Amino acid sequence: MARKFLYAIVVILLLVIAGAFVYRLFPGWVMRLSMVPGTAFESAPAEPQGAYADAKMWLARPDLRGNPATWTPPGYGVPATAPAAVFFIHPTSYLNRAHWNAPLDDAEANGRAALFLRGQASVFNEAGQVWAPRYRQATFGAFLTSQADAGKALDLAYRDVAMAFDEFLREIGPDRPIILAGHSQGAFHLTRLLRERVADKPLAKRIVAAYVIGWPVSKTADLPALGLPECTTADQAGCILSWQSYAEPADTSMLLDIFDKTSGPTGIARAGTPLVCTNPLTGTPNAAAPATANLGTLVASSDFKTGTMSVGTVPAKCVGRGFLSIGQPIDLGPYVLPGNNYHVFDYSLFWANVRADTVRRLKTFSAK
Repeated sequence: MARKFLYAIVVILLLVIAGAFVYRLFPGWVMRLSMVPGTAFESAPAEPQGAYADAKMWLARPDLRGNPATWTPPGYGVPATAPAAVFFIHPTSYLNRAHWNAPLDDAEANGRAALFLRGQASVFNEAGQVWAPRYRQATFGAFLTSQADAGKALDLAYRDVAMAFDEFLREIGPDRPIILAGHSQGAFHLTRLLRERVADKPLAKRIVAAYVIGWPVSKTADLPALGLPECTTADQAGCILSWQSYAEPADTSMLLDIFDKTSGPTGIARAGTPLVCTNPLTGTPNAAAPATANLGTLVASSDFKTGTMSVGTVPAKCVGRGFLSIGQPIDLGPYVLPGNNYHVFDYSLFWANVRADTVRRLKTFSAK
């Protein structure tokens, strides 16, 4: 069910790397021809027990030299100690059709993933030390087909994520507060992790918040199975945040046409259901805030290796079924997607506010 509407998300991921120009040149059937693996899915064994004890299995962890998640823009720094531990699952960075799943040592995919961590996972480094595993992510071509092999690829990717999470829990000890986060494919795996490892488990009491960003979460078809409620106040702990960013006029049909044909893990149809929409400027659901409430948008350099902050330039409000509108389009580079979809910038549009949000919710959690 999930891979049907992942088609829309993966079109987005293609554009993250190649830009909107590629999308215009390659319509859907050409993308399927050129991106869907032409070979059968190759079953792979689970990584050996304890594999993620090796620092090489991580893109980010506290003891990793050159950790991309410790990057900050000018004017920000990383504290010497941070009380929480952050488990971050990066979005798709593997574009090759040679395999259904990325090899763990694919230098190109790992390099792209590191860039994602600089712009996304970095928002969490004031509240906690960031851990982000390498995992055998499904190639985005797997999301352009209904072949059974695509589902197998997603399952293999999640198996790595779950194993990495188990090692993360062993490494951080039994008492440390936990922040869970991801984006796009990473957020998809995070929803399964919440269902299987957090919901109705003692671990739920340790979750500061779960940032399921760039992935639709139905309030009725998905949320009841995730084990945590939607965040309803700005300082609430133990809850879920989610948003998907669009400028006006927004065209969400590419996503909804597919999403509405699926059902959630509860078996409830997603069609027409409201989505969780957290306004990152206020930290509250279904809210509106002016640009003056934006503490800082991260504007990346052309190579995505650095960036500067733009304060008070981007408003936000939840509209319709639960999409986040930023008003008129703004220029953040060539990766704005068809339909005025700012998916690529879900974190960076509100970088400073999300950073403040994590610290605020951690303060509430720590005061319990």
